[in-house]
Amino acid sequence: MSPVCGKRLIARFDGGQLSSDGGVLALREIEARLGIAERLAAYVTDPRAPERVIHSVADILRFRMLMIAAGYEDANDADSLRHDPAFKLALGRLPDGTALCSQPTVLRLENQPRPRDLLRMGQAMVALYRASFRQAPRCITLDIDDTFDAVHGGQQLRLFNAHYDEYGLQPIVVFDGEGRPVAALLRQARRSTGQEVRGFLRHLIRAIRGHWPRVEILLCADSHYCAPEVLNCCHTERVDFILGVATTSTLRRHVEALEGSTAARQAAGTDKLQRYKEFHESAASWSRVERIIARVEAGPQGTDSRFVVTNLAGGSPRTMYEDLYCRRGQAENGTSEILWDGPPLSPAAAHWQGNQRDRSWFDANRGSGNRPGQEQLQRGGSGRRLTGGPATAAAARGCRQAGGGPAGLRDGNGGLLRRAPPRSQAARQGHQVRLMSPDTCALT
Repeated sequence: MSPVCGKRLIARFDGGQLSSDGGVLALREIEARLGIAERLAAYVTDPRAPERVIHSVADILRFRMLMIAAGYEDANDADSLRHDPAFKLALGRLPDGTALCSQPTVLRLENQPRPRDLLRMGQAMVALYRASFRQAPRCITLDIDDTFDAVHGGQQLRLFNAHYDEYGLQPIVVFDGEGRPVAALLRQARRSTGQEVRGFLRHLIRAIRGHWPRVEILLCADSHYCAPEVLNCCHTERVDFILGVATTSTLRRHVEALEGSTAARQAAGTDKLQRYKEFHESAASWSRVERIIARVEAGPQGTDSRFVVTNLAGGSPRTMYEDLYCRRGQAENGTSEILWDGPPLSPAAAHWQGNQRDRSWFDANRGSGNRPGQEQLQRGGSGRRLTGGPATAAAARGCRQAGGGPAGLRDGNGGLLRRAPPRSQAARQGHQVRLMSPDTCALT
């Protein structure tokens, strides 16, 4: 070849077997410390004759998870990657050793788990989350949200979503307050019902409390999770919550005066002004009157009011909204990380069980490559969990243990946030509940 700037160009073809996926070797170390493949393989029934098995279920799972981590979301890529030297080394084989499992083998495993197996695999993911703590925490935050998985075939459960203007699935994903994945549930691309969310939360909460019976749980979510079934579930399971509430004319009437005064003060020279108010309100479908926090913001584009509902007593409205509710952006950051910062995952299996299984493996891969896995790799697998950043530590400051009682939350000023008593007790203490509309009532 002709030289360039006085330098010779040499092309050689004796490099041997090459690979562009050397990063899977680092993931191999993390997966080996966490034992994700072995955890999930324990819940998959293997109908094959043991004496004829060449590739174990754990090896197939490990191969599939590493493929997803490297950006190969389709099982068809296994036919070429089974000969890749980096993948062979990641699965404990030499580059010139026998090939890994083929695409048909992967597909047979993908269609093998039954619904009960998938449920147990989801519980295994919760167990993996619990294992990232050296000792039982005093309190945790669960951020629940959903995302959209586009599909390009006739997969089960697929629906057309007008917001995204395409067919797909809409799984529910749960992260903790630090943005670590906890659980995921594959479902149709439509708004989740209260009964559906209640069943999911009940299994998740009991899986956590089964090993941490004294842990305090704070549930954060957007307004479409604020269903009466969810509120009743939180009260029954002793879970604190702070949830968004859809704006209604009844709620707006509580902040009309505040909106006017805030807009007037903003027009006097402030670029943007936020003010807060709290009151008690209920919908006809709710079993009790709840505490409502209102945030009113006035800016050059007008006023905007948002509402959240909580069963926590104490703490100023500003603290409750900014330090507790707004921290649920970690769930959206985790969802965005899954969608944009990592390899994609499109549901490719025809049956929903296969796609739910892929979702579990994908979240396992995200969990192993996230901060807990990196921290275990750096600390020699001690299992000590990373602490949150300054903002998170300050906002959740106050997980405490007093007199052997359950843990609690404190606001940003150190004040103890206790679960509020049912408002029916307050009504018996002289308060009156008056009907505001056929769907709502107010406590006065």
